Amino acid sequence: EVRLVESGGGLVQPGGSLRLSCVASGFPFSEYDMAWVRQAPGKGLERVSTINGESNSISDIASVRGRFAITRNNAKNTLYLQMTRLKPEDTAVYYCAVGSTPTLGPLSELTRGQGTQVTVSS
Repeated sequence: EVRLVESGGGLVQPGGSLRLSCVASGFPFSEYDMAWVRQAPGKGLERVSTINGESNSISDIASVRGRFAITRNNAKNTLYLQMTRLKPEDTAVYYCAVGSTPTLGPLSELTRGQGTQVTVSS
């Protein structure tokens, strides 16, 4: 059974930083592409960053490029999202996500963890 457990969220002031973590189990982590997705209040799911198994292919949405960095430690089955220069519009529940195959499929078909709340506010 796929299990994803996120942590690291919280309340931070604009301009601050947070590091999210996601511990994965139940599948061969190093072979699977992974993603961070988020859902802001009243909005749909948004794929924020993706990373392949070897960490040599990474993509980010434009709004976080240069501020967020996705990384992974395959030895620890852990995915990370380092978030810097946070903005109020980054407020959302953040989920790590994986597909049923090694490549990420449509957002609606990804398995997500329980999520971790990130609130950016002064």
